[in-house]
Amino acid sequence: MAFRVVEKKTLGPDVVLFRIDAPRIARKQQPGQFVILRIHESGERIPLTIAESNPNDGTITLIVQGVGKTTKLLCALDVGDAVSDVVGPLGKPSEVHRYGTVVVIGGGVGTAIAYPTARALKEAGNHVIMIIGGRTKQLVILENEARAVSNELYITTDDGSYGEKGLVTDKLRQLIGSGQLVHLVLAIGPIPMMRAVAEMTRPHGIKTLVSLNPIMVDGTGMCGGCRVLMNGHNKFACVDGPEFDAHQVDFDVLAKRNATYRTAEKMALEKFQQQPEKDLDLVKHRCKLEEQHPELVGRLRNR
Repeated sequence: MAFRVVEKKTLGPDVVLFRIDAPRIARKQQPGQFVILRIHESGERIPLTIAESNPNDGTITLIVQGVGKTTKLLCALDVGDAVSDVVGPLGKPSEVHRYGTVVVIGGGVGTAIAYPTARALKEAGNHVIMIIGGRTKQLVILENEARAVSNELYITTDDGSYGEKGLVTDKLRQLIGSGQLVHLVLAIGPIPMMRAVAEMTRPHGIKTLVSLNPIMVDGTGMCGGCRVLMNGHNKFACVDGPEFDAHQVDFDVLAKRNATYRTAEKMALEKFQQQPEKDLDLVKHRCKLEEQHPELVGRLRNR
């Protein structure tokens, strides 16, 4: 049963927003949860955090950065195309309580993952400060959405092309140094950024959470690829997370594990770029059942 793309919007270079028809997932999704997506029957399974869901129209929103073979293939889809499988919602929802002042940090596409939790935290009565950033202005995403769900919004770019010049961690250091009372920090983005945030908040005893989506493989806990070392004990990002206490994460082990498949991923991308039409043909082929009996597929999707 395919999951159809109903909207596609380019947010930046190789960054695309998709709204996908998935009514059952849309009804159940909570902030912080993710889906496992497979584009076609012989494709790999990848985890993507749900940026937003709309139970009324039965859609979920996914924001994808085309980096590897599968994400670049996904970004090549158009409205009306469909992916083979979308499984979810998976993972533990974000812990949303009334903490007080909360700083939510989104680095690059991590902003898409941070956004729904920031919204939930504000709805719970917290004073939400968001810091979002990217290498350049073009890579800063969801600015208007972030502004709507925060009490204060700060934007940084590495090259100074937009907002304040510097890293998201520079702004966090400035806030903490100014005497701003912070009760919780949530950081989502590249592993080096999350590690830097953890080390910055540790001396101040500020509770800090990080989302470890980047190291997931199959999302079920069976492959063991997303093991996280927490105070010497193994956890799995997909079933025990994806959010963890940043001060307990062994970031040295995490960085090594995240690089495990780098060579294989590079080879797969190079092969795909040589003949992208092979995989695109598999996606564009419509299921005969959908062509001949669309009314049956509609009933199944809404059960």
